[in-house]
Amino acid sequence: MSEQATFGGGCFWCLEAVFQRIEGVLEVKPGYAGGDTAEPSYDEVCSGRTGHAEVVQITFDPERISYRDLLEVFWRAHDPTTLNRQGGDVGTQYRSMVLCHNEEQRRQAEDSKAALDGSGVYSVPVVTEIVDLDRFFPAEQYHHDYYNRNPSAGYCRVVIAPKLRKLQLG
Repeated sequence: MSEQATFGGGCFWCLEAVFQRIEGVLEVKPGYAGGDTAEPSYDEVCSGRTGHAEVVQITFDPERISYRDLLEVFWRAHDPTTLNRQGGDVGTQYRSMVLCHNEEQRRQAEDSKAALDGSGVYSVPVVTEIVDLDRFFPAEQYHHDYYNRNPSAGYCRVVIAPKLRKLQLG
């Protein structure tokens, strides 16, 4: 039996590429969540006016990887201390967020965030939102499997490939 996790941490191309390389992850879908517009498009989300963030929805096998372990990957895969930005990607659509599917995920996310905040890894507070998932909207098909299909594209070479190397995933 599989479970799902949903995270936002900057551009969904980055998080998709990271989580696709994690043992026990069965599928990663880029999409949008956390906003007010029904059926948002990429252009609408990029405008910053819908309230949505770029997120990934991960289907995983809890027998092979735990939700807590996915949270650990999430914390390492982006900077959870920058409000509404990751590197050169700026705006609320790039905010750091954990979208919980149930109360157990919320508890684990809050505990994990508190542990990271108290660990001394960062000299400033973790600003990641922890919210209940209301609705996930899959991104347009051309965003799916983006890095694997476009490894020589500028953003992939300059942003994603170094992140994968840093995390020892590529």
